[in-house]
Amino acid sequence: MSIVENTTTILQEIPQHVQLVAVSKTKTNEEIMQAYDAGQRVFGENKIQDMTRKQEELPKDIQWHMIGHVQSNKVKYMAPYVDLIHGVDSLKLLKEIDKQATKNNRIIPCLLQIHIAQEDNKFGFSAEECQQAIEMSKEFPHVHIKGLMGMASYTEGQKQIAQEFAGLKNLYDQLIQQNHRLETLSMGMSGDYPLAIAQGSNMIRVGSKIFGPRNY
Repeated sequence: MSIVENTTTILQEIPQHVQLVAVSKTKTNEEIMQAYDAGQRVFGENKIQDMTRKQEELPKDIQWHMIGHVQSNKVKYMAPYVDLIHGVDSLKLLKEIDKQATKNNRIIPCLLQIHIAQEDNKFGFSAEECQQAIEMSKEFPHVHIKGLMGMASYTEGQKQIAQEFAGLKNLYDQLIQQNHRLETLSMGMSGDYPLAIAQGSNMIRVGSKIFGPRNY
């Protein structure tokens, strides 16, 4: 199937309250425009320099999400335009986002990345650190903590993946009960997004199911 057909199919099959982020890293402007022509407007990149170039060249109604691990010294390049930063995993990074957002007279929405997977190589806050980060974020007026993000273990075990997603949903619900105004729970990718949606995700990040295998 084509990129247009893939995009259309996913947009039709997911519930209305779930936002699709098309993971366009390594993809050309032409490929992105095929998804755009199918009605997709939110795209995710993992390299700030690539995202900045595409943002300059492609239609201005596209929302750009930074979905990769963020180096603090590169925040300044995306601060003027980025719509959402997914992988905020340290207070140092939050502080830098606030600093660059202030310079650009913007409030930048962010998701706190929570470590839910069994693998050690995934980034993210623990549940306790997440609570602290939300409290600390009140000192950063140009950052808006919009929600949480997590990536499940890379495993065939559907039960384990479902449990990891359920744990993150539980934390998200707890924080809302404590009067934290969260609205986005980002979990689920090409291989597991139906499971993530079943566990309460309202934002999914889909690359290969739209664009086909990654280009390296």
